[in-house]
Amino acid sequence: MPASAPSIFGLRGEQVVSPTPKEASQRLAHALVQHLKRRLVSMPQVHLALSGGSSAKLLCADLSGGSELSRADWVRIHIWMVDERCVGADDPRLNFTLLREALVEKVPLPTANVHPMPVLQADGAARYERALREAFAARPLAEDRRLDAVVLGMGPDGHTASLFPATAALDERERLIVLNDGERVIEPRPRMTMTYPLLNHARLIALFVTGESKQEALRAVAGNPDDFHARPVAGVIPAADTRMIWYLDRAAAYPRSGSNS
Repeated sequence: MPASAPSIFGLRGEQVVSPTPKEASQRLAHALVQHLKRRLVSMPQVHLALSGGSSAKLLCADLSGGSELSRADWVRIHIWMVDERCVGADDPRLNFTLLREALVEKVPLPTANVHPMPVLQADGAARYERALREAFAARPLAEDRRLDAVVLGMGPDGHTASLFPATAALDERERLIVLNDGERVIEPRPRMTMTYPLLNHARLIALFVTGESKQEALRAVAGNPDDFHARPVAGVIPAADTRMIWYLDRAAAYPRSGSNS
């Protein structure tokens, strides 16, 4: 099957399937860079939101290891966090630690262009949302007041960002950033997270999902794409002018038998 052929009927958006996680990461990194470079033609600055996790480590290595983005490009890119664990700066579970070590410290990003979530501040969610809204407000056209791209992962339970099954943040329709908690939030909890109103209006939504452990959730979402309370990734519904692409490896996309059904 060609690498870009769709394999899971019912998923919203396009699908790009690669043989391995590394190849999926490379394809995503290339597509993301090309998208950002196109946006930089018409925007003085662009806004990219990144998730944490093992997949993010692969992607950050590919983004920092290549030469497709020049120094002049990097100084016009702002990096935002999709979600964060509410732990101290020296805690290895902090998503930003991975992002800093794998990307920020290896590319010419100005300090002012990097936006860690203020998770230990009482009003941290409101502060982060305000910073986002102020950044978007600097753009003259209302249609451009949004993220230029967001990269999301997905857990085996179907969560994305820190939007976990049966949690209050799934029903948020106004706030862009919230603290999310509940019995099904993986420790440490609560988590700070972007919400659907922000994620779904990004100009590009890329979902980077690899590994056999994700296969069941992917097929559950494909079979019941409206049940976002059970599988929150189903709530990622692109706006009319948003492009949404799944970057999958074969282990996530195909049953072990090799069947494509």
